[in-house]
Amino acid sequence: MDRRLFLKSSGLAAAGGLLLPRWAQAKGFNYQLGLQLYSLNAQMKADPAGTLKQVAAFGYQDLETYGFNHGGNKFYWNMEPATFKSMLQDHNLKTSSGHYDIDKFLLPGVSTDDRRKYVDQCIAGAHILEQQYIVWPWLDPQLRNPEKFHVLATTLNEIGEQVNKAGLQLLYHNHNFEFEQMNGQLGYDIILAETDPQLVKLELDLYWSIRSGQQPEKLFRKQPGRFVVWHIKDMDKENPDLHTYVGNGTIDFTTITPLAGLSGLQHIFIEQGNNYVPDALTCVSRSAAFMKQNILR
Repeated sequence: MDRRLFLKSSGLAAAGGLLLPRWAQAKGFNYQLGLQLYSLNAQMKADPAGTLKQVAAFGYQDLETYGFNHGGNKFYWNMEPATFKSMLQDHNLKTSSGHYDIDKFLLPGVSTDDRRKYVDQCIAGAHILEQQYIVWPWLDPQLRNPEKFHVLATTLNEIGEQVNKAGLQLLYHNHNFEFEQMNGQLGYDIILAETDPQLVKLELDLYWSIRSGQQPEKLFRKQPGRFVVWHIKDMDKENPDLHTYVGNGTIDFTTITPLAGLSGLQHIFIEQGNNYVPDALTCVSRSAAFMKQNILR
């Protein structure tokens, strides 16, 4: 699209470059196409090398890992970090981010000392993989109340400080429950208000935020520059509780990408967690094709 037409159609001309996506600001600049590997959960467990080969063939360049067994020595899909990194390199892939099981250390009966030791293990693995981000991915149902969200915020600050001292960045990844009313409060607002923006940045799952009635622009305007990673997953046209491959659903990502500058966006990861029609690999392939044609060109 012509740059002048892009500015006009997005309604951002008056804002100068603030809200213009970086791939439009800088000639020749493009975000790398990223994939959250949970989208291929079964495939990665069965055949990680073969799956990564196909992922690379689809055009993905950057990956987000998930899971990291604590208390054992089998980390990424039963591989040591160095082994997994070598497998990535075999297919010209990298990983900038990883979801780690740090959320388990907010459950009752888990000590702060055990948590710090586990976070140190995560940091060591992330360093070997050359990741930038360690992500807090989840919150158990028993912890989804105002009191626990305050505890969560304190814990995120503590982990964020530990991670930052190691030269990495902690992110918090949302689902829908952060946007559910709790006696007039939102868990997400507690996180925004009580965590240090330098220690804890945000990975916004666009599907879950929109499914919960939130507008990404309003979230970005609350704390510009803090939403450094996006999860891009689409919403099924028939059942909004289901996902679909990107470009086949109801979310118009072309209206959100112009907000990249306001968001502070650095990385994007495609994700699909259910409704794999006809199968997961085909969905991941179709999402990649849509992104390359319509978003990242």
